[in-house]
Amino acid sequence: MKAVRMGAPHPCTTMKPLTFALLRQLVDRKFHSGEMLAQRLGISRASVSNALHGVEDYGLALYSVPGRGYCLSNPPQWLDAALIVHHLGGQAGQYQIEIFDSLPSSNTLLLQRAAQGAPSGNVLAVELQSGGRGRLGRSWHSGLGNALTFSLLWRFELDLSALSGLSLAVGVALIRALHALGMVNARLKWPNDVLGSNDGKLAGILLEAQGDMLGPSAVVIGIGLNLSTPKHLLPQIDQPVSSLEDMVAGMPGINVPERNYLFAVILRELQAILYEFASNGFAALRAEWESHHALHNQTVRLLLPDGRTEIGIARGVTENGALILETVGGMQVFNAGEIGLRAS
Repeated sequence: MKAVRMGAPHPCTTMKPLTFALLRQLVDRKFHSGEMLAQRLGISRASVSNALHGVEDYGLALYSVPGRGYCLSNPPQWLDAALIVHHLGGQAGQYQIEIFDSLPSSNTLLLQRAAQGAPSGNVLAVELQSGGRGRLGRSWHSGLGNALTFSLLWRFELDLSALSGLSLAVGVALIRALHALGMVNARLKWPNDVLGSNDGKLAGILLEAQGDMLGPSAVVIGIGLNLSTPKHLLPQIDQPVSSLEDMVAGMPGINVPERNYLFAVILRELQAILYEFASNGFAALRAEWESHHALHNQTVRLLLPDGRTEIGIARGVTENGALILETVGGMQVFNAGEIGLRAS
């Protein structure tokens, strides 16, 4: 039996549609002959072999045995729009969910659709992103099936300035969802990260807005959440990371949620938070956000866009989501944007 070795894909590569179709045939962890796979998809056996070549580069363990065929020992939990809608129940009507095998960036595509008039509640989820983006132009790395990466379009009757603090509000929605699923150790880090085990990054939030200064406005909310640690991608990641798998280790009775159910729980919490934000702004969520801030009342080093640093004690956030830092010169306020927070 031959086990295909794991490696790290080139960041610009992505899977072919045929490869996704074949991987979906291998979800049962059983061996399937190349001939049978070829017949099911109406292709040649050579095409099967070529399409499955290199899938190990995406963190998959594919076994190839002469006379028996192919077996995928760690198949992804594939996203299923119908199953997500089922889990959403009465809230399903708020969303229009579309799932892509691969995209460079769900945020980029949804921003284009927003400009073309796409309605609020549009959701684009991606099994494998080749160009996911984080704050400050950083890349978001995720493998196949080990993360939940999606973008949500939400329209507000608010002007752009009234959206201050929205990324922190989205963080509260993620915390509510994770705590409801038993991940009570998840915490927030200003301005838009969710931390898991050992203060590693569990999830990131990227907001991109369109609109007029006087309103209305549209926001694309991009979220990436690690379900398991992408070991094959660790060499490309320049900061501590965590995952739901890491968090449930040693927690009796708590398991990593099924991916579609997890997605639905997050969407439900997002809907509640976004309606609340539209009515009352971030001020109504400020105390809840502060109660989950991992660095609240701790000495921190604030990295500013121009390279300067500020040292002080994190004393909370304003009603607009700006950081309040107690420094030797007194209380100072720093707005969201190109500001990163690091523990001293």
